[in-house]
Amino acid sequence: MSPSRPRRLIVVAGTATEIGKTWVAARLLRELRAEGRDVAARKPVQSFDPDDALTDAHLLGDASGEAATDVCPRHRWLPIPMAPPMAADSLGRPPFTIADLAAEITWPVPTPDIGIVECVGGVRSPHASDGDAISLIEELQPDLLLLVADAGLGTVNAVRLSLEAIDRGAHVATPIVVLNRFDPTDELHRRNRDWLESTLPVEVLSSVPAVMNRLRPS
Repeated sequence: MSPSRPRRLIVVAGTATEIGKTWVAARLLRELRAEGRDVAARKPVQSFDPDDALTDAHLLGDASGEAATDVCPRHRWLPIPMAPPMAADSLGRPPFTIADLAAEITWPVPTPDIGIVECVGGVRSPHASDGDAISLIEELQPDLLLLVADAGLGTVNAVRLSLEAIDRGAHVATPIVVLNRFDPTDELHRRNRDWLESTLPVEVLSSVPAVMNRLRPS
């Protein structure tokens, strides 16, 4: 990673794939830009269905005002829906490491106020030949870690297991749980949130505006 890192570095991870990490990250980027904050988004590697019109890098870049190839280096675009190291092997590309991915992250000049790095899949999903999302978090040492989770059935187990994995990592990032697709009129969603809030030693937020409030200077 380039030495001139953002003033505040945020990593967005998830309890699983298709959980809404990109949606949450893009929404935050748009809200931050609307408030006049300088932002940048990075996705060190992405694998995707080649039939998809837009990749995560396109969506993040559209939100941050950057080119998709600035968000994710073009040689790290893997057009096959598998975990990145598996996709690279299937495509006949050389293996790469977590250190490789981190070293390829470059930030705009001047350095943005906030940089958001989005992981792939869940916290234990392989990102490179030698590591997963936890490994990338350890390498990047972010200031804040957002763990995006679903609000519905199964989320208590998924959140607890993900936080246990995060807690074992060699980093100092503060984790915050973000319940995506939270519906305050849904009893299960409310009970899941209340259960997590009452049993976990971390913040549990249920909307992007709540995350924005957390990011604003006190």
